[in-house]
Amino acid sequence: MTEVVVDHAEGAAIPVHALLERETAAFLEGRAAFVKAFAELSGFKGKAGQLLVVPDTAGAVDRVLYGLGERAEAQGFRALAAKLPAGDYKIASAPAGLVPDEIALAFALGSYRFDRYKKKRETQPRLVVEGIDIARVRDIAHACALARDMVNTPPNDMGPLQIETIAREIAEQFGATITVTTGEGLLEANYPAVHAVGRAAVPERGPRMIEIQWGEAGKPLVALVGKGVVFDTGGLDIKPAAGMRLMKKDMGGAAHALALGRMIMAARLPVRLAVLVPAVENAISGDAMRPGDVLDSRKGLSIEVGNTDAEGRLILADALTRAAELDPALTLDLATLTGAARMALGPQLPPFYTDDEELAGQIEAAMNAVGDPMWRMPLWKGYVDSLDSDVADVKNDSDAWAQAGSITAALFLQKFAPSGPWAHFDIFAWNPRGRPGWPSGGEVQAIRALFRMIEARFG
Repeated sequence: MTEVVVDHAEGAAIPVHALLERETAAFLEGRAAFVKAFAELSGFKGKAGQLLVVPDTAGAVDRVLYGLGERAEAQGFRALAAKLPAGDYKIASAPAGLVPDEIALAFALGSYRFDRYKKKRETQPRLVVEGIDIARVRDIAHACALARDMVNTPPNDMGPLQIETIAREIAEQFGATITVTTGEGLLEANYPAVHAVGRAAVPERGPRMIEIQWGEAGKPLVALVGKGVVFDTGGLDIKPAAGMRLMKKDMGGAAHALALGRMIMAARLPVRLAVLVPAVENAISGDAMRPGDVLDSRKGLSIEVGNTDAEGRLILADALTRAAELDPALTLDLATLTGAARMALGPQLPPFYTDDEELAGQIEAAMNAVGDPMWRMPLWKGYVDSLDSDVADVKNDSDAWAQAGSITAALFLQKFAPSGPWAHFDIFAWNPRGRPGWPSGGEVQAIRALFRMIEARFG
């Protein structure tokens, strides 16, 4: 990505005054008469997202006033990046308590554009910030941009092979090892559920299990598991056209796991790392799995396929079992798993699930610290029976009486998860409504907080 946060500029940077609504009137009282009059004429009151470009006597930009509304939050600077004209800027004043590193990261996140398929590309503004760890800010921003690029890329250009290629590039960059098991080799390596979900795709988009290993022996192992369904037709239980339109984003969990792994490796956190990505296409062919099929799993539990559109939890079952074999100190799985999560909490607030109270508290502290919202949901054991099958050990679609689809999906995954600290994140990975700083399309959720949590937990 183009560097939009720099530590110096060739010429003078335009000053930006970031103002809370309650502080705006007092700030303007201390300015030149022209600035005060211009702000009053323009209706600038410091409301969230308000931006006023103040010219000098020659008509050039002299300074910028930017409203933060009622709360001083670094994430408010995402919209600033989307509203400024091209040029170099610096934060001349901001409310007390805002951390320059977090302002810089928010600006970088708000600068994101997906223009791979556009001929015309706009020049973006840059923020000059001195005295910060600019390499860290860029590493996090680049990882987030990678995840968003992967989610935004159409499925004809983002198949299982492309996910593998990206994983190999990350592994090579940071000196990690990578193993990839493909096609019929999945059966020999005991990933039967991954094979069953992906076997209907054409050979060049065949299923694969990707495993990255990084870090020094003796360090605690963090396992990251990401759902990599590159396109989800729903299988034989085919989705309607409206439900299929955004299914290029069904590999969002894989994109997030790879991006979080990249953050951890770039920061050289004192952990060992395993990134596990089952990458498949849930296609339709004569070889597609059927409703009523009973599948083997790596754990040895038999799974009745009640619905072929509940395929993500099947591939995660094998991947979580593999994670358990590595004896992790912490396991996190990320998946665009259920529409029920959106019905409960909407697109901006992904739920997470864990029975580990200490881990839950650490996640919540980290998400509040970095402005990465989530909401803890219960692993309500009263719904476990809804996953009982008459013919197998478990089924992949819960009985209708349970209703809570996101909870029952998490309960299904818990059957395969490692016995130690584990959390499941049912992300959306998408902005359905574009707004300044949050363009419509792929979005990163949870991983900035998870990076902060891992750093604090093991650092």
